[in-house]
Amino acid sequence: MGRTIPSFRIAILLEEKRWKLYRQYLGKKEQKIFKHMFSIAYLFNSASSYAANPIRINPILFSIALYHQKKISSLDKNKKHFFSIFIIYYYTYRDEKRK
Repeated sequence: MGRTIPSFRIAILLEEKRWKLYRQYLGKKEQKIFKHMFSIAYLFNSASSYAANPIRINPILFSIALYHQKKISSLDKNKKHFFSIFIIYYYTYRDEKRK
């Protein structure tokens, strides 16, 4: 039995080709970022394949959004960790200064 929807890895390549003209008019720096954004979609190939969505750009954009949300959450955890270390250091230093 054949597939009606191509492998998602191939679908990403097709979609990237579709956006080629747009990418050409970006600056060099933005072109690298754009290429990186499309490469993020490969991280979620299996999930996107199971979505079986005939509109290829939707799972690609969602993969990019999911990746960035994971990064934001990671930064938020690091910020909380840094803040708690700062508080401990501040109160320790303040107490030593009073002696």
